[in-house]
Amino acid sequence: MHEPEVPVSVEIIDGGVGVISIDRPDRRNAINMAVKGAIIAAIEAFSADERIGAIILTGKGGYFAAGSDVTEMAAKSSGEMKATQGDRVFAALRHCPKPIVAAVEGYALGGGCELALSCDMIVAAENAQFGQPEINLGIMPGAGGTQLLLRTLGKYRAARMILTGERIDAATAAGYGLVSELSPPGAALARAIELARKIAAKSRPAVRAVKEAMTIGQETSLSAGLAFERQGFLLLFDTPEQKAGMRRFVE
Repeated sequence: MHEPEVPVSVEIIDGGVGVISIDRPDRRNAINMAVKGAIIAAIEAFSADERIGAIILTGKGGYFAAGSDVTEMAAKSSGEMKATQGDRVFAALRHCPKPIVAAVEGYALGGGCELALSCDMIVAAENAQFGQPEINLGIMPGAGGTQLLLRTLGKYRAARMILTGERIDAATAAGYGLVSELSPPGAALARAIELARKIAAKSRPAVRAVKEAMTIGQETSLSAGLAFERQGFLLLFDTPEQKAGMRRFVE
């Protein structure tokens, strides 16, 4: 099987949804620099596109992403790895102004797990697997794994997952609060599209304000997060969407 010339495909579907698909099925969608650059470009394009209200990140060929492309990293020094700025794609996902739903089939391992963690919601097929196996390669997660899993799973579950390098199945991930919703195998993308369309149909200013508040809430104190939430709540009363929405409710 020949690798696609463009390792990521992008499309806009009905309902104001943009879909980003990693397309390296022969490598189980391993994430190399070309994939990262293409995802960043797609995020930037969808962020600026007024037609798009929500975004989906997924992978083709029955896999989400089986990790970072080790063949691209194996011989690099720490300085060379720093120069690649390989963490930019994860920051682009976390700080995208529009909600992103990860649709996970198969493997979400290493950098693939961190890609999913950088999204706002995760729909996972029942046969999906999550893991941070970096410890088995003599390294550690470097794009959010330790911090995002700590905040999502708590210290003890996160430590077990990261320090052993063991995978967890989708049902366990859902029980831990790592997955928003389970789907039958092969149906994660379809369900993610339903959720993304539902989000895209809501007030765009309100959706953006919710995402901003939740992003701030993960990175600051409770009191600062509450203050930011209140500010966003008040500012929304100056939007046409608030006037129309409340008028419909009253009528």
